[in-house]
Amino acid sequence: MTAPGLTAAGDRVRLPAYDAVMVPLIDALAVAYAEDPVTVGHLLAGHAARVLRLDYAEFAESVPEYERSIRAAEADGTRAALCAELSDEVTRDPLLTADAAVTLATRLTRLAAHIRHTRKATP
Repeated sequence: MTAPGLTAAGDRVRLPAYDAVMVPLIDALAVAYAEDPVTVGHLLAGHAARVLRLDYAEFAESVPEYERSIRAAEADGTRAALCAELSDEVTRDPLLTADAAVTLATRLTRLAAHIRHTRKATP
């Protein structure tokens, strides 16, 4: 995992997930698609439709809250179905040893303290 750092503006801590999470996930999705393009293709298309419906519901003022919740649940369901097609190694949370966790926490604390001490407090 790449070490955490500050954003270009220096007002947020960036926790890189690309190498540790995204690369294996994209690779596993590509392999799953190559092995069963019809099933995975249908799952991807169904998930895309539900994500777009949820996106619309989140920004449309006329959509009631219960419908937003339903659309979010539908998107969660199709996301879970896609994850079921992937290997366990890429769908579980990354695990850190105790030393790696302490190192990460120390870096995050140092970066957050830097932001806090160099920026004005916001109300």
